[in-house]
Amino acid sequence: MDGPDLSDHTVLVTGSAKGVGRELLLSTADCGARTAVHYHTSADAAREVVDEALERGAEDATTVQADVTDPGSVDGLFSTVEAELGTVDVLVNNVGDFAPTHWEDLEFETWKRVFATNVDGTYLCSKRALPAMRESEDDYGRIVNVGYASSEKGLVSPRNFPYFAAKASVLMFTRMLAADTQDDGITVNAISPYVVENSDVFPDELPRDRPATYEDLVQPLYFFLDPETDYVSGENVEVDGGWLPESV
Repeated sequence: MDGPDLSDHTVLVTGSAKGVGRELLLSTADCGARTAVHYHTSADAAREVVDEALERGAEDATTVQADVTDPGSVDGLFSTVEAELGTVDVLVNNVGDFAPTHWEDLEFETWKRVFATNVDGTYLCSKRALPAMRESEDDYGRIVNVGYASSEKGLVSPRNFPYFAAKASVLMFTRMLAADTQDDGITVNAISPYVVENSDVFPDELPRDRPATYEDLVQPLYFFLDPETDYVSGENVEVDGGWLPESV
């Protein structure tokens, strides 16, 4: 599919060595961006993504390691990207642990990790990216956060509760940050899938009889990253095939 021209732009997608993050990053490589492949522990997979990004048209690409829940590590992440590829123009906050277990059976460390990777990581990376975006001479800056379908509607369950609560916080943060950057040429939006093709578990019934494909997620990403989409901010696109969790 055709995307916006991202040449002369630097894209950072957190958690882009594998899965959804990988595909979102490679879609920006297709548009000619300089791409930063972030990983925490998957160094070999990240290097493979760099090779593919360059093959697909990225102007330049590099790997960068960091724990997005640690302020010092996040600062080092951005400093490395800035030194090797230039100022981050596009940030996709994709990292977010998932723990599909009844809340009483969760270890406290797992509970904290779900909130930390989803909420703290989004906050820390956005905070670090914004000063340079605000100072951009071409009035272009894009932040896209990955949410979860129906979480802003108060979707909750005893199973996987911290994930739902964390994603609701991510969407609240998205709206707040959109309001706080409305005079800076920056847009902040969210993409919220339900079940994606790489999911570990599939429900018995899926909307339209299939999960979301990576291409389904790339479509709204391209829309949000387009320089012409400069008046759409604070929005959340649910990529869920029309899923209605409250139906009976």
